[in-house]
Amino acid sequence: MAEFNTTLKEQGDISIIKLKGYLDAHTAPVLENKFNELINNNKYKIVVDFRDLAYISSAGLGVFMAYIEKVRENQGDIKLASMSDKVYNIFDLLGFPLLYEIFKTEEEAIKKFSE
Repeated sequence: MAEFNTTLKEQGDISIIKLKGYLDAHTAPVLENKFNELINNNKYKIVVDFRDLAYISSAGLGVFMAYIEKVRENQGDIKLASMSDKVYNIFDLLGFPLLYEIFKTEEEAIKKFSE
């Protein structure tokens, strides 16, 4: 069975979720729980770091679509960072760059919140 986990770190009022492994229908609830935890704690400035994500399925992509409205309704955003070319191509194919800001590094995404 494919493994997936997240780690969370805080930098000021920005929450950074680091993804690792395979994000698919079986593991998507792990990420959903992380988003629910942040929203329940009124944390709406979120950076998702994809550096160690090996694979994402449509179920994984759906997690991001499920939470973006709620986050933006509360003056926050979900910014995406450090995608491999393989993962970026999936997001690009589905038009995510029109909906989300995608950065080359986690640091760039964090900096964008302060502009």
